[in-house]
Amino acid sequence: MSAPTVRRRRLGTKLRALRDGRGLTLEDVAEKSASTERPLTIAKLSRLETARSAAKPDDIGHLLDLYEVTDDELRTALLALTREGGQRGWWQSYRGVLSPVYEDLISLEAEATSIRAWQLGIIPGLLQTAEYAREIITATAMSEAVETRIDALVEVRLARQAVLTRERPVDLWAIIAEDVLRARCTGDGVMREQLARLHSLGRRPNVNIQILPTGSPPHVGQMGTYSVLSFEDHDDLDVVHAESLTSALYVEDRKQVDVYRAAFERLRATALPVEASADRIAEIREHG
Repeated sequence: MSAPTVRRRRLGTKLRALRDGRGLTLEDVAEKSASTERPLTIAKLSRLETARSAAKPDDIGHLLDLYEVTDDELRTALLALTREGGQRGWWQSYRGVLSPVYEDLISLEAEATSIRAWQLGIIPGLLQTAEYAREIITATAMSEAVETRIDALVEVRLARQAVLTRERPVDLWAIIAEDVLRARCTGDGVMREQLARLHSLGRRPNVNIQILPTGSPPHVGQMGTYSVLSFEDHDDLDVVHAESLTSALYVEDRKQVDVYRAAFERLRATALPVEASADRIAEIREHG
């Protein structure tokens, strides 16, 4: 089963809202469609609303008829989402290298308008140099399958960073624990080069980097690393991505996402201001 794209999730959310707005259950819609030329099962309707199945324009047009949607602008927008949801992304050329969960993260990053990232253990992937990425991927590889794909995984990590420099770049706000900047890489000059890249990227108007100083009092970030990905005009589609050694968790429940947002604001208030953080990065690069 393919991972749901943001477009498919947006479409599913809109379809569910249309159904709820008419006071219909999935069973009601399935029964209503049973006598038509395109009957839709409860299972199929559920997969469309949860974005676990790619939609076909004919099915969506049929649903809009069942929901008596006459707004031409809305119909056009939803049918456009349907067609765009099936588009291939660059990362799909790495099928066999990437897990479906990782593909989903890349698709979310590709369509996000803002990303708020808290990192407790490493430099965020969107800010890594090639050599630093190689060290991290090698150090955290826990299977032979990953070890044989390190070159490809480094390529993917660097390709992801195009979201920072595209025509409408993503707005990245990253908070990084200071201890991360003081880690000793095995490669000569790897961390100096990485810190230089952090300092450089932090000058971009769409990138803000804050450092949470060593010795800070206990804080909410100690519970783990995560990112909040947001999408223009669709705050109901915000997603939290939390990654561990063996798996990744996506949080989409709005109340839970709000908790992560609030935690990020606490971290932002605790961390050094952006300018002071840039000075700290430069200081560590020069003096360790």
